[in-house]
Amino acid sequence: MLGSTVVTGPAQAASVLVVPLAPTVTTAQQVARFWLADGAANLKSATPYAVRTTVVGERLSTNIVPDGPPFSIPPVEEPASPEGGMPTTSGKVFFIGSDLQPHWCTGTSVQSKYRNVVATAGHCLLDVEAPAGALAKWVFVPGYSEGTTPFNLYVGKQGLVHHDFDDIRDYDRDLAFVNVYNGVVLSSPDVLTDTGRLADNVGGQGIAFNQPLAPTVDVFGYPAGPNPDGSRPYPGESLERSTGSTFAMAVADLPMDRPIGVDSPFTGEGSLGSSWLTQYTDDTRTGYLNGITIGVSDTDGDNRYDTGVSPYFDGELLTVYQKAINLWTGTIRSIV
Repeated sequence: MLGSTVVTGPAQAASVLVVPLAPTVTTAQQVARFWLADGAANLKSATPYAVRTTVVGERLSTNIVPDGPPFSIPPVEEPASPEGGMPTTSGKVFFIGSDLQPHWCTGTSVQSKYRNVVATAGHCLLDVEAPAGALAKWVFVPGYSEGTTPFNLYVGKQGLVHHDFDDIRDYDRDLAFVNVYNGVVLSSPDVLTDTGRLADNVGGQGIAFNQPLAPTVDVFGYPAGPNPDGSRPYPGESLERSTGSTFAMAVADLPMDRPIGVDSPFTGEGSLGSSWLTQYTDDTRTGYLNGITIGVSDTDGDNRYDTGVSPYFDGELLTVYQKAINLWTGTIRSIV
């Protein structure tokens, strides 16, 4: 059974950084139109994010020791969807990179008070190539598939990360939560129509911190990049799933003390931010988010990626989530 304990207090609050993305309705409307105009041309032209996608990693036989009591929140079941489909909670996060071009990572809708939180990798929110703040024009498109926005588009209002990821690039803290406005569609060239809150439309995965390593997790993401041998097993246009066992790791090229790994063939580009769900069931398409891909590794030297890498979800990352779930956003619909 997953336990639940609330952690509060000034020390925890001070460790969370809130990063403005589109803080005003006017700005958010501009962001939505940028991505939706001309038949969503900018969404369709975006390429997988290729920053910090790979790590040199080694699998360990040791266990991870939690730094506090276990905590979990159950999922919000998604509305009815076609039998056998993939979870609608997963999608692509889109943004403008340091090269001023549109890119994507993977993101996931998670349970929150205002049904408005997306989880992804911290470096799919903060620009680690030019450390001057957040990546620009940040949006989430759940259920994205081959250029379509089946559950609409959600503009990020603010993102939250642990202070140590922003300040000293501690990759044990490479996890971000983003509060998004209500979804919108472009019903005419100038009019944005409100489509409601994110988790009301697609559901929200549960989340768990300070847990023992799960025997297996299901990984959902949009891998697109090449393996070291040049092969490209994934096109990146539709959501992919892999299932594998988890384990502790050591990495040589990132400042991390407690990375964890999962058996997964996903390539790195595009799959950054992929959700690791424990206790996932096909009937409800829900589980508990307990890891997020921040890179991939070839641990056996065969020139194909075999491992996804995540920070361990500990009490420090819990403080970021607890701040994010209590922030309201609202609508950006056009007033005509």
